[in-house]
Amino acid sequence: MFDAVLVANRGEIALRIIRAARTLGLRTIAVHSTEDAKAGWLAEADTAIAIGPARASASYLNGAAILMAAQATGAGAIHPGYGFLSENAAFAQAVTDAGLVFVGPPADCIRRMGDKMAAKRAMRAAGVPCVPGPDTPLPQDPAAVRALAEDLGYPVMIKAAGGGGGRGMRLVRTPAELAPALEQTREEAARFFGDPTLYIEKFLTAPRHVEIQVLCDTHGTALWLGDRDCSLQRRHQKLMEEAPAPGIDRAAVAALGARCAEACRAIDYVGAGTFEFLYQDGAFHFIEMNTRIQVEHPVTEMVTGLDIVALQLRVARGERLDLDQTQIAARGHAIECRINAEHPSTFVPSAGTIAALRLPQGQGVRVDTHIGVNEKIPACYDSLLAKLIVHGTDRADALRRMREALDDLHVEGIETTAPLHRRLLRDPAIEAGAVGIDHLERWLWSEAAA
Repeated sequence: MFDAVLVANRGEIALRIIRAARTLGLRTIAVHSTEDAKAGWLAEADTAIAIGPARASASYLNGAAILMAAQATGAGAIHPGYGFLSENAAFAQAVTDAGLVFVGPPADCIRRMGDKMAAKRAMRAAGVPCVPGPDTPLPQDPAAVRALAEDLGYPVMIKAAGGGGGRGMRLVRTPAELAPALEQTREEAARFFGDPTLYIEKFLTAPRHVEIQVLCDTHGTALWLGDRDCSLQRRHQKLMEEAPAPGIDRAAVAALGARCAEACRAIDYVGAGTFEFLYQDGAFHFIEMNTRIQVEHPVTEMVTGLDIVALQLRVARGERLDLDQTQIAARGHAIECRINAEHPSTFVPSAGTIAALRLPQGQGVRVDTHIGVNEKIPACYDSLLAKLIVHGTDRADALRRMREALDDLHVEGIETTAPLHRRLLRDPAIEAGAVGIDHLERWLWSEAAA
């Protein structure tokens, strides 16, 4: 049991964790770079401590500095949020070795699920359906790789075993593209992930991106909290999410959720996590597991009524989840729009100072944000400003509320993606639901050509 938690992150998610910890009576410590020294969200913590210069590698990614801050301030636990060190197995192990609690799964789980091939092997063993393709590294022999690709059938994807965030993958449509794709992906994998190991999968031509949220305690309870559709993506980065995923048989989702919970028990998973799937032609295909809280967790909270971040902290304190699967149900529909500090057409990052701000309010409207008037938005970090979330009695009601909330949102001083979301919600295909992961890219291309 601990009574103080250090938040090893910044911005929106740091504030979200601080507020959840406060509901449990926990003391909170916020760490920050020199660039964030005057950030408004720091005032919400009981203690704020500088850990390094603006460069993330010297501050928010500096595990040694974060551990020193935790020890200096008497923190008993470290919550990593998402991004930065949240899925770094070495950091999780260092936290544990220092006698502190890492708010997340054990380092071994992070390590196994971070290796995409090891994750596929674990999921197949647990009966979770996977994308077709071997769960072993690609051989060095080009002829053997060509044989694998021919066996799967083009198009195929070449992926880095340690990849993520949209990096370390190449689509190969023809045999002629295979050799250069192998070379480029191997080089990128070594540069970004420190591991040139590659594997191959069948490329699904028109899938949706569907997720299952899970939560597990240290007493053997493993629950799935619902599903989300995250198909609206640009360059593998999500812009809008919703729960539950529209147009998918609820019995099929329940069966998949039960398999995910069973997989968690098999790997001794602890805390919150997300199973990501591609869904096509009525079938689910596992692609990876995120061993942390997701940016889009609020849509699941809105339909279940659960505070997932507070539950993370309670699990980390050794508490038993006082829930069983029969108590968890989705009520209504929720949608989240990510409001980024980017130009709504070119996606060029926009740094500056918030000159004026009006946030939407009203029944069924939630805004997760750290920004305020006169807040400086730096250019050196992720561009996420706010998450605008709405809840409605059904999907049509949620869409209506989101349109109204976007109209109410007003930000001056920087560019944001809010105008893009307003245009997207006029798209008949999005209004109908169940679009594929390629829809947004095609929509943006057609809009630019118009």
